[in-house]
Amino acid sequence: MFYDRTVLDNGITVISESIPTVRSVALGIWVAAGSRDETPEEAGISHFLEHMMFKGTSKRSAMEISETFDRLGAEVNAFTSEEETCYYSRVIDLKAPEAFAVLADMVADSAFEEEDAISEREVVLEEISRTEDTPDHKVDVLFSAAMWPDHPVGRPVLGRRETVGAFLPAQLRSYTGRHYRTGDVVVAAAGNLAHDEVTAMAASALAGLPTGARAERPRHAAEPGRHVAVATKETEQAHIFWGSLSVDANSPDRFAMGLLNAVLGGSMASRLFQEIREKRGLVYAVNSFNQMFGDTGAFAVYAGTRPENTKQVIELITAEVDKVLDSGITAAELDRARESVDGHMVLGLENTNRRMMRLGGAEVGGRELLSIDEVLERYAAVTLADIQRVAIDTLGGPRTLAVVGPHTVEEIEALLA
Repeated sequence: MFYDRTVLDNGITVISESIPTVRSVALGIWVAAGSRDETPEEAGISHFLEHMMFKGTSKRSAMEISETFDRLGAEVNAFTSEEETCYYSRVIDLKAPEAFAVLADMVADSAFEEEDAISEREVVLEEISRTEDTPDHKVDVLFSAAMWPDHPVGRPVLGRRETVGAFLPAQLRSYTGRHYRTGDVVVAAAGNLAHDEVTAMAASALAGLPTGARAERPRHAAEPGRHVAVATKETEQAHIFWGSLSVDANSPDRFAMGLLNAVLGGSMASRLFQEIREKRGLVYAVNSFNQMFGDTGAFAVYAGTRPENTKQVIELITAEVDKVLDSGITAAELDRARESVDGHMVLGLENTNRRMMRLGGAEVGGRELLSIDEVLERYAAVTLADIQRVAIDTLGGPRTLAVVGPHTVEEIEALLA
């Protein structure tokens, strides 16, 4: 086993990977709570809590937290997604205990002062406004809402203005009491460390968390459907998201889907990049990617183009996907995609932070955790027949199209039809 894993008596899971040849340690405190776990009245509270954890505890002010990490020369940050929240730091190995103590204090003993909540509401409202004014971000949110209109992963992570603008400490404490219990928490670490030391740090520093089993998360079946969403806006570029429902994060077909994505739009050598950008010069950026959650997923293509080219770009995306459905991909494309995916994965894992993210993300999401060699074996086992079957099962279904730009719903509806 390339990692060590311990479940503490109170339910916290500690998972670590020792890399004695480096001098850094990446530490993460993961919580199995994200935007999909919120009630309508709590929309955006997971992300808002992420902000509030940096505002001070009963022992440390916000300034003291910042000054400590600065003095340690540490990287510190956090993120919230649809299914988890993560607070993390990367620091030199000798400073890991001190960095973890502060990180844990933030999560286990945040003060949630009303004055801080009021000021931070304004910060998050500004973040929502920035997303609204950034078309390539807005189209992402628009696409998710259209792809999953009745599924909780379709909710915006930032929430809604009316809910965020009303958050007060009582709601924050209620939410953490339900979703920040010991069973919801995973401590992940990678670098020059000893697992027993990480376990001892977690047991001590996170003792203040409420105890309890992981909050139950119902599974939802995503209903396939043809959806169109348009935000009509005077922009210099039309921003396009084209996609379909795909495999979830635990599907054995995720490896075939990863290789299919690499062939279609995952690199500069991909079909979409070569056809739409290199041959025709219609875009600066075009790429595809897989979104995978615990019970659903999507394959998506993003492109930004001048509004007069929107129709042609959407038609070209559709045509390239249909070519794969009609005749599959070539053996040479599969080999090249396999080498590309393998190389990017291995190079990415040279970083301790990426290793910690892989451990924590898999553990908190209940996903299979494979060694690098096991992952390479899974990719090596994918055949052309697997690619074709997965393409038909996913890309052959109903499609979703989201556009931000100077277009009407009727114009875009006609393109998807």
